[in-house]
Amino acid sequence: MELILKETIDNLGREGELVTVKAGYGRNYLLPQGKAAIANAENKAIVERNRAAIEARLDKNRKAAESLSKKLAGVNIEIAQLAGEDERLFGSVNRADIVAQLGENGLTIDKKDILLTEPIKTLGETTVAVKVGFQMKTDISVKVIALEKEE
Repeated sequence: MELILKETIDNLGREGELVTVKAGYGRNYLLPQGKAAIANAENKAIVERNRAAIEARLDKNRKAAESLSKKLAGVNIEIAQLAGEDERLFGSVNRADIVAQLGENGLTIDKKDILLTEPIKTLGETTVAVKVGFQMKTDISVKVIALEKEE
């Protein structure tokens, strides 16, 4: 099934692109959600008329992603958690913890943009990828330290 994307979708394509997808994906998800339109002559003509606006919007999004990437490059955050003597955490550090710490540093990131495959469960430094735009990622350093117990 050929469709024209109305918005950028990761792992599929950018806004305004003509893509071929399985019929069920197009019929059951992309079309009802308004994320794509059927690739007929009329819709293709509409996309070509709006090509300049689409390119300007994509360029603006790319510049915003590059700016965010520069802000995040080399960012080191430190998160304190309770840990046992074997340097294993009693809990774990997850996406929400990382987003909260970045927020304290003045950086607003969506939780789903933190590409953490599994929660961090040990003390030490870990490199975590952050999605900043369409097929653009940057790395941040997350250092987990032991939280000092108050007595």
